Order: sequence, then C-alpha cells, then structure tokens
Amino acid sequence: MSLDADYIVDRRRMRRKLTFWRVFAVVVAIAALGVLAAALTGTDRLAGPTSGQIARVTISGLIRGDRERSEALEDLAKSGVAAVIIHVDSPGGTTAGSEQLHDSLRRLAEKKPMVVVVDGMAASGAYIAAMASDHIVAMDTSLVGSIGVLFQFPNFSDLLKTIGIKVEEVKSSPLKAAPNGFEPTSPEALAALDAIVKDSYAWFRGLVRDRRHVEGEALDRVADGRVFTGRQALDLKLVDEIGNERAAIDWLTKTKNIDPNSKVRDYTLRSRLNQLSFLHLGAVAALDAVGLHSFARQMEETGTLQAIDRLDLDGLLALWHPAGTN
Repeated sequence: MSLDADYIVDRRRMRRKLTFWRVFAVVVAIAALGVLAAALTGTDRLAGPTSGQIARVTISGLIRGDRERSEALEDLAKSGVAAVIIHVDSPGGTTAGSEQLHDSLRRLAEKKPMVVVVDGMAASGAYIAAMASDHIVAMDTSLVGSIGVLFQFPNFSDLLKTIGIKVEEVKSSPLKAAPNGFEPTSPEALAALDAIVKDSYAWFRGLVRDRRHVEGEALDRVADGRVFTGRQALDLKLVDEIGNERAAIDWLTKTKNIDPNSKVRDYTLRSRLNQLSFLHLGAVAALDAVGLHSFARQMEETGTLQAIDRLDLDGLLALWHPAGTN
C-alpha cells in the first residue's frame, strides 16, 4: 500500500515538472518568434510595393491611436508608388484613434491617388477613416455607416450593495472621475457625458456633411446610428460605387491616369509582432502545449482574444457592436 502511495506521489511530481517544462518551452518559442518578427520589422515595408506599383493597405479590426501606423502612412506618401488602395473591414474603435487615422489618410491622399474599398464593413470609426478618400467603393452586401458616438460604462453599485462592499473616496469636485461605476451616476455626471457625446457626434456629422456633401434631411437620415448595405449606402451618397478592388483600379485608371496593368502589392502598416493574430496563435499554441486542447480550440473558434481586446478600448467609441455579439 505504501509503495502504491509513493508511486502516485512520484507520478504527480513528474507530471507537474513536465507541465512546467512544456510551458517554459512554449514561452521560449514565442519569445524567439517575437525576436524574429522584430528583426524583420524593418523589411516588411521594403518588400512591399515599389515605384510605379499600386500599394494595397488593409485597415481591419478595432481602430485605436497608433503612431507606428501614422508613420507608415507618411513613409508611403513619400514613396514612389503610383497609387494607393485602402481596404477597410472594421467595426470602428475609439473616436480619437479614428480621427488620427482619417487625418493620416487625408495627408496620404494629398500626395497619392487614393481609393477606399469596403470589403466587409466600414462602420462608425472605420467610416470616419473611409471618408478620407474622395472615392469609396463597397460591395453590395458590405455594411456601411453607423454614424454616431457611444460612451459606455459598467455600474456595479447594486452588486456591491448586495455583497456588502462600499467604496469610499475623497475628490476635489463632484464630477471628478465620474462616472466611477461604484455608485449611482448623478444627473450632473450624466449631463456632462451627454455634452461630450453630443459634441463628438456633431463633429462626426460635420465630417459626413463636408466629405460626402450630404445635408439637411438627407444627413439626418444617414446619421441616426444605423448601418446600411453597400447598395443602400450608394443611394444615400455614403459610397460612390458598387464593386471591389477591380472597380477601384478602373476608377484610378479613368480619373487618375494610372496604368491598369500596374501590379498591386501589399504594404504593411505595422510589424507582425504587434498584430493580434500573432498573439492569438501564441496563446492557442501555449494552451495546446500544456494539454488544454479543448480550451485552445474554443478560444480559436470563438475569438475570445478579440473580445478581450475590445474590453481594452478607452474613451469615446465610434464602434458598431450590435447586442448579442459582445
């Protein structure tokens, strides 16, 4: 009996050691891949389009402020590429990040012929970015619009009351750090947030008016927060043409005298080390390595990391996320 117990203890000890070394090996492998990706960062863009070619830039996922992205677009504006096609597939992101991207794309459009292609979605902040182009192409079933601003915050005051926790605070004025989620939001705090949202919304509407030349009742109709299909957006003047990259090249050929036979090459805005897909694959590989295969598959299929990424958005949001998808 004693020998059986010792055997079980030894087996458990060996299993713990094996798990540790598995995790350690995965961490080392991910770190090595990170070093390799960092080493290749400077060559990503050099391997992209050359003089006379068309640069393909992809904007996808959640949009935040990104200095590296802005610098990459500045480099592209100074390059010898003949034109730029911006592919957009994003639900939006922060208003400040979307504004930064819009401004960077506008500066690019001043130097290079540029056209936007909406692959799947250009909603909210992504539509802010798309409006940097003088010509927007969308597929029939693309989702476009969601012109509006959102400020969301959780409130745990009822939960804290239920479990008997009270958060004490001392602050310089009633609206400092409001809302904080630990107490009911005061009418004054709600009014202050409402003013912020309305001011940002007025800026967004003004951008649509100036860039898309939509005014009056037509502007009211498109700026109520809903999304439209590509075909609906064409009738509402939110996009200029139905089509795909081929349509974008045809437009560049007809209006900007770009050679229709020009090669289209991808241009990377950031290093692969900073892309969520790299982290996603690393996390899945780590879970696989330690034997959590089912959890790894669940994370891979449900996009858990994308949900975590969304939780990390701070500030005002220009983001389309219908109920039930969060």
